[in-house]
Amino acid sequence: MSDLAWIDAALVSARPQAVAALLRYFRDLDLAEEAYQDACLRALKTWPQNGPPRDPAAWLIMVGRNAAIDVARRRAKQTELPDEARLSDLGDVETAVVQHLDDADYRDDVLRLMFICCHPDLPATQQVALALRIVSGLSVRQIARAFLVGESAMEQRITRAKAKVAAAGAPFETPDAAQRAERLASVMAMVYLVFNEGYSAADPASDRAALCDEAIRLARLLLRMYPAEPEIMGLLALMLLQHSRLAARFDADGGAILLEDQNRTLWKTPLIQEGLALIDKAMRSRKPGPYQIQAATAGLHARAATPEETDWAGVEALYAALERHAPSPVATLNRAVAVAKLNGPQAALDLIAPLADRLDGYFYFHGVRGAYLKQLGRAVEAREAFNRAIALANTPAEAAHIRRHLDSLEAATAKK
Repeated sequence: MSDLAWIDAALVSARPQAVAALLRYFRDLDLAEEAYQDACLRALKTWPQNGPPRDPAAWLIMVGRNAAIDVARRRAKQTELPDEARLSDLGDVETAVVQHLDDADYRDDVLRLMFICCHPDLPATQQVALALRIVSGLSVRQIARAFLVGESAMEQRITRAKAKVAAAGAPFETPDAAQRAERLASVMAMVYLVFNEGYSAADPASDRAALCDEAIRLARLLLRMYPAEPEIMGLLALMLLQHSRLAARFDADGGAILLEDQNRTLWKTPLIQEGLALIDKAMRSRKPGPYQIQAATAGLHARAATPEETDWAGVEALYAALERHAPSPVATLNRAVAVAKLNGPQAALDLIAPLADRLDGYFYFHGVRGAYLKQLGRAVEAREAFNRAIALANTPAEAAHIRRHLDSLEAATAKK
């Protein structure tokens, strides 16, 4: 591995811990980020000659803290500083810093950093953008390309998010057990938002699709901090199982391929095996949660070598459990897919009929409803549902999928 390769890997790995610790020291998100960047520049200059430090994160924290103190000196010359001797010799203090940064500090710091990024005052798009910038270290240009917006627009989005966080006065104290559980739920939701942003991309090589890998990396980071938390296992398992199908989800033209029509030989076996092992371990805790249930559902699909082998009764039961744990019309809509397989399209239509008002603006509701109507031979109603779905499509792939349904309806009508 080249010098730049191992240094880049070390900097990416150390970033959450280093930025989080610097944020705790200075309580200023911009200053913490600037300090970390200064430390990275120094690492690029010194590490190739001197080799890696014993603990890259501790080294970056010490160098970054000293850089931030210099910035603070320039900003406020009246600020009282530590003795110069405490700032001059980084090598002498690194061991002490390593000993100070125990696992509890690390968990609290990184969790606090992630929680700040998903502050409830921020809309979801700003939460994701801020987390990708602060926690993951993606450049504004990379994030802008992933969200298909201009670089200046993304810069403004991140700047507004930082301003809202500063105005909200986010707490920096160590969270207690109750606060930690609440914050952890928010962090997991933010990570899954990052994943879903990437999951919607039709091009597996695009910057947007790469967000799936970043979300999985963040989930692994959470699991290292909380290795016994079953919902984190469920979240990681869910993303691994969904991501395993990446190569089979779209055709050469970018059109979406339904699960039952996918070439299962293209599914990535290592991701499936890891996901199944995680969900099996999580379910043994007997503390089911929404991520575990969704992962278990994805696992039933992954275990089926062919669509005909899918345990649809198990899928229906899991979605029914999801409705109990996290009631939502979308969970019911997903359950209807299994109901249609078990009891036919009319039973599925009956199940989703009460959702019409709440899901009228939801692409998948009209697409699924149109598919069931089509199966029942109700072409006029199916066409109306598909037209509504196209109007609500979020991506070209979604629109193309519905267009194929409409084309087949037209072809069937022409034959009559």
